[in-house]
Amino acid sequence: MNKFLYAFILVLVCASCSAQNVTTTVVEKDVVVHNNDKPKLVVGIVVDQMRYDYLTRFESKYGKGGFLRLINEGFNFKNNHFNYIPTYTGPGHASVYTGATPKNHGVIANSWYDKTIDKRVYCAGDDSVQSVGTTSSAGQMSPHRMKTTSFADENRLFTQMKGKTIGVSIKDRGAVLPAGHTANAAYWFQGKEEGNWITSSFYMNDLPEWVKEFNKEKSVAKYLTTWDTMYDIDTYTESGSDLNAFEGGFKGKETATFPYDLAALKESNNGYDLLKSTAYGNSIVTDFAIAAIKEEQLGKDAITDVLAVSYSSTDYVGHNFGVNSKEVQDTYIRLDKEIERLLNELDIKVGKGQYTVFLTADHGAVDVPSYLNSVNIPAGYLDNDKAKEQLTMFLVKTYGTTDLVKNVSNNQIFLNRTKITELKLDLSDIQEAIINEIITYDNVDKAYSATTMSTTSFSYGIELLLQNGFNQKRSGDILIIYDPAYISYGRTGSTHGSGLNYDTHVPLLFFGKGINQGSSFEKTTITQIAPTISALLGISFPNGATGQPLIEVMD
Repeated sequence: MNKFLYAFILVLVCASCSAQNVTTTVVEKDVVVHNNDKPKLVVGIVVDQMRYDYLTRFESKYGKGGFLRLINEGFNFKNNHFNYIPTYTGPGHASVYTGATPKNHGVIANSWYDKTIDKRVYCAGDDSVQSVGTTSSAGQMSPHRMKTTSFADENRLFTQMKGKTIGVSIKDRGAVLPAGHTANAAYWFQGKEEGNWITSSFYMNDLPEWVKEFNKEKSVAKYLTTWDTMYDIDTYTESGSDLNAFEGGFKGKETATFPYDLAALKESNNGYDLLKSTAYGNSIVTDFAIAAIKEEQLGKDAITDVLAVSYSSTDYVGHNFGVNSKEVQDTYIRLDKEIERLLNELDIKVGKGQYTVFLTADHGAVDVPSYLNSVNIPAGYLDNDKAKEQLTMFLVKTYGTTDLVKNVSNNQIFLNRTKITELKLDLSDIQEAIINEIITYDNVDKAYSATTMSTTSFSYGIELLLQNGFNQKRSGDILIIYDPAYISYGRTGSTHGSGLNYDTHVPLLFFGKGINQGSSFEKTTITQIAPTISALLGISFPNGATGQPLIEVMD
């Protein structure tokens, strides 16, 4: 073919394809031209409470099609961390999708004391909307407290609202915050006696017919079976003994040991809510996500869609049984199969090489402190009653009143600024006086004032993490850091929230279209995910994003 004629035809073909927003590849000898090389679907997977070492500790028990497929065919960032405090579910999901920290997106905890209205608020709670799919208040949710956009929002804006966004999670906040402000839908699981997927009038006034049919089939009931280990429990050498003193368990069962007769335990453990705290809660999420892919026709055209999937049961199991439990190990072995099932469905419904996946977590978790004590590692439990008594005595002795403190929550002290003004006291002086008092209390490691957070710029250390999590309008007057592995929690099970490695170090895997194969030990942060996906899609970064794209991951 004449070179000039070929070039002219190529220009016409590409111009036509661009106008129709479709993907075309033209091949002439060694010449390959791609137009609109974006993935048809971006799937974000957040695994609630997944420490990075769950990838390596349980690796020998994983199959080739789940976590290991993502690792071997994709890119593995092995030193990925949260770069703020507190490491909770709400802030975690918001940060993953906005590329910002609570300093900017405003989700400073799962729930927090709102000093402007003098009451506690929930990160996804919204009394101005109505429940859809349930008569309870469980559907009164929206992302209105998240102040910035997510990459899903930016994709919707870029595509003139043609690219769909669907959020799916057991937890409302795990679906609502990632899906963002412009989502077509976010769905979460209502347990108890219902066992249904629900949503909010923020998105729609009635459930789609496919969701109604899904609920009507009561497919979740099949998971009220016997939960036993997938493989011989004696092969679970990567976790502690099944019978120990460090696990919670379920009401109606004397010991926290396999097997668990879920049908028999249902009534004593809030009905279908029981499934949330088992490995089968993740199966419910996969079932619904696969249905959403099919029924919403996600990834069926050249306009990129976004599916935000959050697996929450890992968090419930971790809180109940602890990091080192057989239950946690079995949950991750089974989750590996769920990831494989989801990837296989994406291969069929969207096409191999036509979608992009990232997998990360919203936080990690600490080993059960009582277990750490048993192996001579410093750890323990905070005596909050003693600390409250000491602070009360100090306030009375120093200021003649206890009314100066309005609220204590999320390791923060909120002062009564109205009372301080009435007494003609200086706010910063009181902040410093309380800091100097509480730093002497048992297991208080550090304390900083809001004044310090607002006037001093930190560039490293735990202070930087505090500052990244500090929202001047929403955070408290005094921020407290406790000794490593000292928690305010029961003596069984694990929790999270600190800026230490056991809470900040989480997986970050990229896989699929536009993604290089490889791995890196370079330190990355959770706020780099949204800018990376935005760069991959060629769209604007979320409006509050502070992270930079991970260039090495992109093909």
